[in-house]
Amino acid sequence: MAKIKVLIAEDMEPIRRRYVKILNAAEGIEVCADVGTGREAVERQKDTDPDVILMDIEMETADAGLRATQQIFQNDKDVKIIILTVYEEDELIFTAFQLGVCDYILKNADPEEIINSVRCAYENRSPLRPEIASKILSEFKRVRSSESSFLFAVNIVTSLTSTELEILNLLIMHKSRAEICELRHVEMSTVKSQIHEILKKFNMNSAEEVVELIERMNLYDLIYSKVNHKT
Repeated sequence: MAKIKVLIAEDMEPIRRRYVKILNAAEGIEVCADVGTGREAVERQKDTDPDVILMDIEMETADAGLRATQQIFQNDKDVKIIILTVYEEDELIFTAFQLGVCDYILKNADPEEIINSVRCAYENRSPLRPEIASKILSEFKRVRSSESSFLFAVNIVTSLTSTELEILNLLIMHKSRAEICELRHVEMSTVKSQIHEILKKFNMNSAEEVVELIERMNLYDLIYSKVNHKT
């Protein structure tokens, strides 16, 4: 049977040599190339056509491995990439999985784990280990929370009256209440009442909170278009 060809991209030579030794000694696996930069990984992937790549995240730059991963997947969508990392940084690991990697292992992993990870990747059965599942679930919850806030804000904006939209637009432009009175030719009591209605709909305590939410959700264009929409 053909051996599993592995490319190793790791900038620390002692660690790279360790992987080469472990994998070359494993039955059915051979290291077809080992490099020290993400740039070399991209070049050698084209030359050697590996089945599996062990990719360090941080090499010549802090995100060299992620950049190389992205480029390699553009060249070959079928290659399996396993991320090597020292620290289990949730954001970096989740970004790697978004790019399409199938697994990650810590650099100090024991030989059995390294070999098993390569074999599982090659056979399309990389396990979603509890720690990986936890990181992905945590990120999905964060995204879902953000989307909920976005939908909440959109629903409120679309429920505002034309007058409230105009007031909110001026607040986003950081106009003071006195300036709003002058621009709209109304009394201060009227402006205060209109702002109070806006706060009640958003269930917030201050205009600053509402403006911060609108800016965070990038909804200014929606408000601007509604204010300037001509029927």
